[in-house]
Amino acid sequence: MATVTLTTANFDEVTSQDGIVLVDFWASWCGPCVRFAPTYERSSEKHPEITFGKVDTEAEQLLAAKFDIRSIPTIMAIRDGVVVFAQPGALPESSLESLIEKVQELDMDEVREQMAAHRKSAHGETAEAAPAEKAAPTDAPAKEEAAAGRS
Repeated sequence: MATVTLTTANFDEVTSQDGIVLVDFWASWCGPCVRFAPTYERSSEKHPEITFGKVDTEAEQLLAAKFDIRSIPTIMAIRDGVVVFAQPGALPESSLESLIEKVQELDMDEVREQMAAHRKSAHGETAEAAPAEKAAPTDAPAKEEAAAGRS
């Protein structure tokens, strides 16, 4: 499958659907972004069941700001409408494949429970803390690394 250009007009529609969407935040002037592009394209061909999107941060500055993209490339994984991973830096092909495997293996019910517990604790409510070994919100770096298999 070829990559899909994501814009402010289609981002929410594409990423809110069931399944996995990988997003590559990039720019044409970014050397690491340009070098990562063939790896990302090859992966999209290997995984037709996954939507591979690309956000040109120059053309889509509102999207870059919405997700607080400060370094490119940044790879984001969204599953069933939930951001489960976001990290700057071009990934080697093996690491990208590992990330895909980890995202596919996630128990999304557990991820949603963790998110609910996180929201409750952020609002001062008591909730049993969920284990950090699984992926959850992007504001939990340990969970992001666990999702990518780097714990």
